[in-house]
Amino acid sequence: MTHSKTARRSSGKRERLAAAAARVLHEKGVEQTTLADIARAADVPVGNVYYYFKTKNELVEAAITAHADNLQAMIGALDELPTPQDRLKALLNSWIDQRELTARYGCPTGSLASELDKRADGLDEAVARVMRDLVDWAAQQFQEMGRDDSRELAVALIAAYQGISLLTNTFREPELMAAEGRRLERWIESLA
Repeated sequence: MTHSKTARRSSGKRERLAAAAARVLHEKGVEQTTLADIARAADVPVGNVYYYFKTKNELVEAAITAHADNLQAMIGALDELPTPQDRLKALLNSWIDQRELTARYGCPTGSLASELDKRADGLDEAVARVMRDLVDWAAQQFQEMGRDDSRELAVALIAAYQGISLLTNTFREPELMAAEGRRLERWIESLA
């Protein structure tokens, strides 16, 4: 086997572990998740985890990177839409589409940010960058709509989503997110 084939297989395991970490951390939380949980979810022997990630914190960091990568992919797809209103409404619809998952576990990035904020290891800053990227993108959309208050509107949009995510999860009521999504769509239209 050539080195390039070995590298491809290795990077595949690393990516699987990072994706599994993001999923399991969302479902169980940082403190309740073990390396064995992540290895099992990635279908990787637990001993192999240490080859790619020396500590649980490195796996948490990989999960944050997976969240950032997913956000960038989503933003790339949204940016293909013709108007900023279309982009923002498509963002809302992506959240609404995930309402069952949110009802069960909360917002993946928001829950992680809340949990990591209680620690003093710098991972809170890494997840904050992911949130900041989303706020910055939303602000750009509002700016393209001609709004001078684009940053405030972006913060209001993301805050509304985080708030409804918390309530949807707390009450285990996915319809709350759908109703708030419809309200936010009307709000976006009123700003144009």
